Parts: sequence; structure tokens; C-alpha cells
Amino acid sequence: MGQMPLKTCHLLRAFKANQGAGDCGSLSGALLLLVNMPTLEAPEERLRKFKYRGKDASMRRQQRIAVSLELRKAKKDEQSLKRRNITDVSPDASEQQTKRVSLTLQEIINGVNASDPELCFQATQAARKMLSREKNPPLKLIVDAGLIPRLVEFLKSSLHPRLQLEAAWALTNIASGTSELTRAVVDGGAIQPLVELLSSPHMTVCEQAVWALGNIAGDGPKFRDDVILSDAIPHLLTLVSSSIPVTFLRNITWTLSNLCRNKNPYPSDHAVKQMLPTLFHLLWHPDEEVLSDTCWALSYLTDGCDTRIGQVVDTGVLPRLVELMSSSELNVLTPSLRTVGNIVTGTDHQTQLALDAGILAVLPQLLTHPRSSIQKEAAWALSNVAAGPRQHIQQLIACGVLPPLVAVLENGDFKVQKEAVWTVANFTTGGTVDQLIQLVQAGVLEPLINLLTIPDTKIVLIILDILFFILQAAEKISQKESMCLLIEGLGGIDRIEALQLHENRQIALTALNITERHFSEEEETGTTLPARDQGHEFLKHLTNTYQSSTTPKSGTRPKESPL
Repeated sequence: MGQMPLKTCHLLRAFKANQGAGDCGSLSGALLLLVNMPTLEAPEERLRKFKYRGKDASMRRQQRIAVSLELRKAKKDEQSLKRRNITDVSPDASEQQTKRVSLTLQEIINGVNASDPELCFQATQAARKMLSREKNPPLKLIVDAGLIPRLVEFLKSSLHPRLQLEAAWALTNIASGTSELTRAVVDGGAIQPLVELLSSPHMTVCEQAVWALGNIAGDGPKFRDDVILSDAIPHLLTLVSSSIPVTFLRNITWTLSNLCRNKNPYPSDHAVKQMLPTLFHLLWHPDEEVLSDTCWALSYLTDGCDTRIGQVVDTGVLPRLVELMSSSELNVLTPSLRTVGNIVTGTDHQTQLALDAGILAVLPQLLTHPRSSIQKEAAWALSNVAAGPRQHIQQLIACGVLPPLVAVLENGDFKVQKEAVWTVANFTTGGTVDQLIQLVQAGVLEPLINLLTIPDTKIVLIILDILFFILQAAEKISQKESMCLLIEGLGGIDRIEALQLHENRQIALTALNITERHFSEEEETGTTLPARDQGHEFLKHLTNTYQSSTTPKSGTRPKESPL
């Protein structure tokens, strides 16, 4: 036994640093020995998905990055980093009166460099139309032609708003391309004059400047910060407070979301504090696209350390986010769920605020959502709630999450099942004996045992650890024999024994250790294996046995100890 490196310590992340040695002392001596033993291959990358206050802040920030990469994989289909304006007709009605001409690239170059404002306008408009082609726009061709400096200069032509519009539009579409093309726009000095156009009296010019800045900010943290340092945020927020068409507001909200986006570094605290009140205000807007981009902005701001999560939570957004989690529109539901999922990776207090806002009235329902991506994120959020203190686990039980969780384990998409397994793992390691019995009563054992045949070695190890903890709990209340019989009746012992021959050494050793510790003794007591249809009566007996052994004296309450 002493030489068996049983993989249990990676499940103990749910024991928070602030619980102290007192709680750990309630673990059996054998389990404490196992916890302190060296492991062969700790699954560190998976641990980074969950709250773990034993780690320093910088490590936790790096962990959150790993979470984001795996959960999102930079899902550009969910929210666009950049957008190109391919509208066929300029919103400026005066263009209808402009003589339509088709210019060659050389004629465009000559016209852009002319001194006549009308020739400049016609050439810039022709360039913009080339850049607005739906397929294969010649973005690099225009950049290589050296037109950016003149286009930037045209942004400053306040006496010629039509020229300003066409120049801003052309730059918007160039900046929608690769980082190299965006850099060409930035290096050409476009940011500051674009910010100044946010104060233009011409709405179409102003809106196009917003769009261009959104594309620049969406390229990455460097250009995002360049836009912020150019004092763009106050101008954008002023536009939000004014009476503008909803199409314009959508562009502003999307640009604000890009100013919240990206890490290494995160946007400055000052910038975040500037934007948060307006984002809170926009969270109540009736337009679906405005809501979606606002929620995405909040998801970026909560995708970080506890302090950044706290900045968002302190604005009071949680009740509204919970409302939006019930939206029938996927583009609103997804980012609101993402934001709440980020929040419950924070402190226990932040998680409690989310619970108080009613997330557990919604999350169990989302486990049955038609989209597996929603089920997965709901399960991930629940796993972080389960990683909290016992009162959070009790709230999970009270909200009825166990039946849909078991259903997901039985029939869900494998990616969803994996998150559900982690929810059960956190539940098991942090819960009380009574809570663990309720988990078993919900029917969690059978789907877990069935999943022991999957090829994912990490998940198999987690399930073996869950079974170990369940057996430990049964042993505490002198019901290990009955629990062993239940597991055997579900085919668990056969599968655990088969895993002793697994090619993965950790799995083989863990399965061997469980077998020798809990199933190796010859049972000569004549105990009959319970049939599957007798499972309910068996569990009822298990529960009654536990309750009778812990019934307190009158006026007292039993002290619950974590497993």
C-alpha cells in the first residue's frame, strides 16, 4: 500500500486554503497518507480550470488564460474580432449625385495624390469600393500602393466630410485584414485623427470612425491600448449617452467590447472603470446585438483574477446576467453564461453573490439545452460552484441539479460528460458524508462506472478517484461492504479489475490499489448481492443507517466534516 502512488491529490483542490488543518484532519489517516504521496503525472493543465487558492496570483492568471484557450479556442464565430464594411451604397445620400466612374489602380493613385478635393474624393471612393468587395478585396494592394498616408490626411479634411467618410471607410476595411495590414494603418498615424472624428457633427463620418477604431482595437492588446491612450473611451461613452440610431449604437458597443478584449496585458484599471457604468446601462438595452456585445465585453473583463471579477460584480450586473441566461437567443445566452461562468471561478464570496442572484434556477435547465456547447459551459459553471464550500454544494442539491447532471453523464455529448465528471469530482471531494450519500442516491454510480471504458485516461483517473472517495465515505459509516456490493452489482468491480491491465501506469496502479483496499477480502458472511431493482431500498437502508448513527442529542446539531 505504501508504495502505491494513488492519484487522489489532484482531486483535493476543492479543499480551499482557508479551511485550515482542522478540516483536513477529518480525513482518514490512510487517505492523508495517500494525499502526501508523490504522483506520476499530475494533470496540471486541467487543474487550471478551477478555483485553487493555494496558488499565487500570477499562476492563477496564467491558469485563466489556459481555461480561455480551451473553452473558447478563440471562437471568432461567436463574436467578430474585426468587421469589414461591404455596404454597396454609401450612407451619404450625396453620393447618389456623384458621377460614377471606374478607375484603374494607377488612376486611383494619381487621384488620391491630386490637389483637387473632388479628384481626391473620386479616387478615394473608388479605392473604398475596391476594398468593399465581398470576395478577395485587394487590401494589401492598396497598402502597397502607398495610399495610407494620404487617406489619413483626408481624415483631417473637416471642410470635406464626404472625403472624410470615404477615407475612414477605406481605412476601416484595411484594418479589418491581417495584423500586418492593421499595423500599416496604425503606423500611418490613423488612430488620433479617427478619435477626433468621434466628435464630428456628421453622424456617418463619426460612425465610420467608431468602426475603424473597433477594428484596430480588435487586433490585439498593443493596438487596443494605443486606442485607449488616444482618449477614445470618453468620446465613445459620450456617443452612447446621446440619441443615435440603434445601428450606430451596435457599432459603438462592439468597439467597446474590443476595448475590453485581450490579455497580456489586460486593459488598464482606469479604462475598465470608465467603461463599466456604460456597459451596465447597455445591459438593459432591448436590442439583441447590443446585449450580445455588452455581455461579451463583460465576459472579457471577468476572464481574469478575483480583483477583475470583483470590479464587474460590484456594479450589480449579476441579477440582469441571470435574466439573460434564460434568453432564447443564442447570441445573448452564450456570452451571459460565459460571464457568469467566469464569475464563479472567483472567490467563495463572489460565487455566493452569483448564487444569491439565482444562477441555480437556470443552470440545471441549461444542462438540457439543445446545444451541447451550452450544456458544456453550464456544467463547467456548476463544477466551479461544486469546488466551493459545503454550503454551496448543499445549494446545488437543493436546486435539483443532480437528476439532470446524472442524465448528462448517461447520455450527453462526451465533452459535456467530461465537465459533468469534474462537477461530481469536486462535489465528492468537498462534500459531507450526507451530501455524498445524496449523490449516490441520485444514481451517479452507474454512468460513472460505464465511463470507465472510455479512452480518455484523465477522466478515467478522475472517476477512479471519485469511487475511492465514495468508498471512503461508506467506510466512515460502517457501510463499506454494502457500497462494495452496490458497485459490484453495477459491474464496477469487473471494470476496475480490467483497468489493472491498462497501458497507462497511473490507471493500472490506481485500479489495483482500489481493488486491494476495498474488494480483495474474501466475503464469507453469506451477504447476497443486491439486484439492480433493489437499489432504491439498499440506498434507503444506507441513508437510514447513516442518519441513525449521527442523530444528535436534543437541542444539538451534528458537526459535518468534509470527506
